[in-house]
Amino acid sequence: MPATPKTGIDPLALFAIRDLELRARVVVEGLWSGLHRSPLQGFSVEFTEYRQYSQGDDLRYLDWKALARTDREYIKKFEDETNLRCLLLVDTSRSMRFASGEISKSEYARTLAATLGYFLLQQRDVVGLGLFDSELHSYVPSRWRTGHFRRLLSTLSREPEGQESNIGKALEQTALLCGKRCLIVVISDFLSPPEEWDNELGQLVAAGHDVRAIQILDSAELDLDFGKASQWEDLETGDRLYIDPVEARSAYKESFGQHQTLIQQTLEKRGICHLIAPTNKPLDYTLIDLLRRQPLRGRAAV
Repeated sequence: MPATPKTGIDPLALFAIRDLELRARVVVEGLWSGLHRSPLQGFSVEFTEYRQYSQGDDLRYLDWKALARTDREYIKKFEDETNLRCLLLVDTSRSMRFASGEISKSEYARTLAATLGYFLLQQRDVVGLGLFDSELHSYVPSRWRTGHFRRLLSTLSREPEGQESNIGKALEQTALLCGKRCLIVVISDFLSPPEEWDNELGQLVAAGHDVRAIQILDSAELDLDFGKASQWEDLETGDRLYIDPVEARSAYKESFGQHQTLIQQTLEKRGICHLIAPTNKPLDYTLIDLLRRQPLRGRAAV
């Protein structure tokens, strides 16, 4: 488990980096730095066998006696050191374009997906990607091979062109594609009612998949701090409304609070980890929170 850094990476500084790959590397390298300083680092399961050393493996687990005897490099293998299969599902609907400041929900979500993908691939885990709006699209099957991360980045770099979100249909399509049990991370603002995707979510859990939900929200969506009264357009329906945030804030907070309670109850009922990630939250904190809430099984767990 990584140690929490004293200060997270400033989101404005991170997102000033235009290259998506470089952003991911900056976050993961900072995370590894915290991991190496943590007193909790290391394997917590029993040693079972050996495997041949691969470039990038932790030299602390190199068997030096075996090296002296055989002139070959072997790493001690542990019970929980199995490849993790992961599918990242990223919402690209129009509501994800919203930004009250300089960082949109879409940009935060795509960077988070790239960072998590890079982190897992560095552990030699298997990672896939699916973008969705009204349905699942731009699907990249789970792989671990040279050049795969660049393919994920190429897919994530496309500007979102979707309309309304249909999480339920995307999850239904995901269930048909995921024959093997895997970790499924859904990255969305989850603004649609839970009853529209609860059953499909339950089917994934019943099939044995480890599902995680990361809810990306703009800070203004949390408190309706939009400044002066003005006309606003619904990004998904195109409807226009005149809103005075001062007058609407109380009713909005009550309605939004009820929606969040329903989401939390729905996910808890399914045993799913729910993480809220405001766009002004350091992205490395979000990744650390994801790992701490419910450690990943496989290589990433260590």
